[in-house]
Amino acid sequence: MPTKEDRTLDDCNMGEMHIPVATVSPNVSMCPPPTESPNVVLLLTDDQGYGDLSCHGNPTVRTPHMDRLHEEAARLENFHVSTTCAPTRASLLTGRHKLRTGVWHTINGRSLLHRAETTLAEVFRRAGYRSGIFGKWHLGDNYPYRPQDRGFDTGLIHGGGGVAQTPDYWGNDYFDDTYFRDGEVPEPADGYCTDVWFDEAIAFIESCVIADEPFFCYLPTNAPHAPTQVPAEYLEQYAGDVPERLARFFGMVTNIDDNLGRLRERLDALEIAGDTIIMFMGDNGTAGDVNHFNAGMRGGKGSQYDGGHRVQSFIHWPEVIEDITVTPLTRHYDILPTLVDLCGLERPDAELDGDSLRPLLFDEAVAWPDRWMVVDTQRVDRPQKWRRCAVMTERWRLVDGEELYDIREDRGQTNDISGSQPAVVAALRDHYEGWWESVSTRFDQYCRIVLGNDAENPSTLTAHDWHGSGRTPWNQVTVLSGIEDNGYWTVEFDVAGTYEIELRRWPKECDTAIDSIPDGFETMRYGVEDGWSGEGYTIDPAAARLRIGKIKRSKPVPDGAVSVVFELDLPAGPAELSTRFVEPSGAERGAYYVYCERKRKCAPEKRDGSGTPETTMTGVPRK
Repeated sequence: MPTKEDRTLDDCNMGEMHIPVATVSPNVSMCPPPTESPNVVLLLTDDQGYGDLSCHGNPTVRTPHMDRLHEEAARLENFHVSTTCAPTRASLLTGRHKLRTGVWHTINGRSLLHRAETTLAEVFRRAGYRSGIFGKWHLGDNYPYRPQDRGFDTGLIHGGGGVAQTPDYWGNDYFDDTYFRDGEVPEPADGYCTDVWFDEAIAFIESCVIADEPFFCYLPTNAPHAPTQVPAEYLEQYAGDVPERLARFFGMVTNIDDNLGRLRERLDALEIAGDTIIMFMGDNGTAGDVNHFNAGMRGGKGSQYDGGHRVQSFIHWPEVIEDITVTPLTRHYDILPTLVDLCGLERPDAELDGDSLRPLLFDEAVAWPDRWMVVDTQRVDRPQKWRRCAVMTERWRLVDGEELYDIREDRGQTNDISGSQPAVVAALRDHYEGWWESVSTRFDQYCRIVLGNDAENPSTLTAHDWHGSGRTPWNQVTVLSGIEDNGYWTVEFDVAGTYEIELRRWPKECDTAIDSIPDGFETMRYGVEDGWSGEGYTIDPAAARLRIGKIKRSKPVPDGAVSVVFELDLPAGPAELSTRFVEPSGAERGAYYVYCERKRKCAPEKRDGSGTPETTMTGVPRK
């Protein structure tokens, strides 16, 4: 039986629809898997939209290597993702809708991938592949959410959702930065960030060739995400042709393009190009300039209109998958089952929302059903029904439950025809209602950061993951500016023990007093980016406060103190952890950085809950 996402529209004045003679069953390929185990390179760019390639008609940007891949590959011309970064990554790596995975935001603790989810890296590793990640993860910076906890054998990544965001190493600016390798001590790297990611990916591939091991290489660049930092030679290619910010953005795209060419040359030199699947795609609509060129679509990054979620997607396997245009609606959560099918892997146990696209990629004589898909932009702590959403079929787009567009006739979504098509609106709304009930089972759950586990001890918490925050300090400029805001982390203490919890305004690598500004960072300036420039703001707190569940502690903050440290005996279990720096004026802000270390284990709490106030956290639900 077709799933809700794949059912065929009834005839109720809904226009011509494809009604299959034989329906492709969900998640089942009509053809046998190949006997070989091809390598896979999955290249995901950040904020590069469908219109940010010259092969898609952009009159300015130069992308010769992407254009060549476009010509040689299967082109998924109606491919849709989520509207922002982390949600797309969650669906791409699990084959499931983002709302099922716990990831519907990019900050506020809602970019952490639920620990019960199985990732594509785990699927490949179980099949004997080596898996590596190089670039942007954005699905959790702490145990058990890091890449090494989710199936990756090795990798080099930046922190948070982008270079220079709050969890990233302080002072990173895209050039000669410090990154995190396999969760170990931060490691300095020479060169521009995108060049570094490709260097690392190529080195990983070479090591796999030497070891004669198949590989899954996940290469999610942070470019061209803001701030638009780019080497001068790439900026100069566009200087004077477009405004500076767009010149920087296009320069970042062209740099990725050059690296793609370099990667393909190396695959040829290693004589493995014919054994390697390359998939190239974007994570959401453009963050460039939709008014410059947007392939006729409405909206950009974050939008529920097609410009926010229809992106480029090419799949190439020399002499196997080549030069074919795939026009049916396809989705990011189709990629896991597709790669599983192409590589002959064992399907994960989870119920997948995606289907294998193998029949479409091989242009097989199999009927394909009209498909349904819902995209939405939540960016709130708990998802809200009908919030910034689109219900899509091959033909229709129902936006926010009210506006209806015939996408075949109105690619720019300028003519709302909901008034003349009430039956279509009703059917699409009915689909949304059933879909919402299906995906809403985890909305009241937290993806808790686990503290005190041997896999990560000590742990670094950052304000990026605060729940309940109104103006989250999500990048280092906001930290420098001293945003007066607060929130709480949802955590779980792995074992009962004595924990040292250290409150800081600045990360440890700054080694700067709470009431001072790090040397050399009196200001931060990133190109011409709005929101990526700021002045240092000095705070002078009189007290530091800590709350863990019902436990509350307070200490004075001495002049020139780098941190304030609390030591507590805590039981195992879930809690909310919050902090405050309180100034004499009464102004409060949370500690943007908190370091938690289990110093020693202790006897578990008595079953009757007895103990000192420090060792009892009651009334905290386990979620």
